Amino acid sequence: MFKRKIKLIYYALIVSFLNLILYHFSFYKFVYSIIDIKTLNGVLLLISLLVLTIALNALVFYIGVQLLRKVGKWLLVLFFNINAVAVYFINTYSVIIDKSMIGNVLNTNYEEASSFFSITFLIYIIFLGIIPSILLLKIKVKYANFKRFGVQVAVTLVLLLALVYANATNWLWIDKNSKKLGALVMPWSYVVNTSRYYHSKNKKNKEQILLPDATARDSTKSVVVLVIGESARSANFSLYGYPRNTNPELEEIDNLHVYPAESAATYTTEGIKSILEHKKTGKLYEILPNYLYRNGFEVIWRTTNWGEPTVKIKDYQTKEELINAYNKEDFEYDEILLYGLKDEILDSEKNKIFIVLHTSTSHGPAYYKKYPPEFNQFTPVCKSVELAKCTQQELINAYDNTILYTDHILTSLIEELEQLEEYNTSMIFISDHGESLGEKNLYMHGIPLSIAPKEQYEIPFIVWASNNSLEFKDRQLLSQHHVFHTVLDLLEIDSPVYDENMSILKK
Repeated sequence: MFKRKIKLIYYALIVSFLNLILYHFSFYKFVYSIIDIKTLNGVLLLISLLVLTIALNALVFYIGVQLLRKVGKWLLVLFFNINAVAVYFINTYSVIIDKSMIGNVLNTNYEEASSFFSITFLIYIIFLGIIPSILLLKIKVKYANFKRFGVQVAVTLVLLLALVYANATNWLWIDKNSKKLGALVMPWSYVVNTSRYYHSKNKKNKEQILLPDATARDSTKSVVVLVIGESARSANFSLYGYPRNTNPELEEIDNLHVYPAESAATYTTEGIKSILEHKKTGKLYEILPNYLYRNGFEVIWRTTNWGEPTVKIKDYQTKEELINAYNKEDFEYDEILLYGLKDEILDSEKNKIFIVLHTSTSHGPAYYKKYPPEFNQFTPVCKSVELAKCTQQELINAYDNTILYTDHILTSLIEELEQLEEYNTSMIFISDHGESLGEKNLYMHGIPLSIAPKEQYEIPFIVWASNNSLEFKDRQLLSQHHVFHTVLDLLEIDSPVYDENMSILKK
């Protein structure tokens, strides 16, 4: 089999056809859904996109294999296997592979990545990755001479330019839908956006830009705990009007202030950055914990999650470190963040203490693994990582149980803070972003903010304070950037970057 060599141009076309058939169903499904196929222009546009996809990919594959030979073929194998993974996530979770999604992938740890494994995922890898790869490697290629190579490249380029010119009237349509179209073209969606991600990352300052120094207004002992939620959407909090009682404990707490809020992005890295920075600038200014620590205040960071900006403090504690420190090897839930916290506060010699608890409680797809058995109140729950295989109610039940557990964690934290009678204590809970639970056939998060559904950016912003004399502003829509200035107010710290309008405390 495949003993005879075939011309490289035919090999490139075969690979391009395979690439089209195996990995572009979602692309053409999207195109078909937004064009009028009953009109001549719609038919011509669809045909043009088909020819363009085949010709452009064949040209790139042709050049790559001609110049790189065996290395080029192995690159195609790599592309086909990554395509299989990408198509699995597109089909299963309706993800859009843009620059921010590439950032999510590159900032994912083993624990999160392994939670997506399923039999269907394995089937995608075998039938859309491994088997086609074997075919690509088995076919023997007859490479073109320099003259033939140049002619064939030139002819293909002319064809592509002619197609582009013929579709001049559709340029506006292509530009309007370019984000979604580009995210579904394999393998260029992740190749181009990986390049864009690293280019964007390299443009950022390698060292954080220092903010002007901050000083304490007084020597009053104050503690502020910022709890950063993961994928918690306000729509499923009974504090925000959800008909299910997912906040039975918080609803009994006095001095609780609940604000509607929107996240600055639908993915963790940008969401957390926005929570910790003083304003949106596009530059790498000092984030809140680094700023306070540099200015001599006590800062503690505890995390069961990831995707954080660079945290430059002394007391940074991971989930594994906390489990080992408190001999909780069999405990895998976010309450570990509270163990020994009160004692650590009391041991501090500083008057102003800022604590960040970065949770992972509502992170999918395995929501049912994120809470202890006693919080499995809403049943039946989805126990598959292929969320579309569950009923939406099963998915919502599992997710609501994570909110119920979040309610318990926050209440337990407040009860501990109330015991610190020598301190003015406060808690802020805000999520990095929201979550889709099957609405419009979307799951989890990561859709670009410009087209994201409200479920992915409407988040809770909940504040509690022990000091009854504090006055809070009336209920209003907040952003994640309100956190920085509100924390400064609660700790009674003065700073040249403080913005009174961005604090939720009244003066």
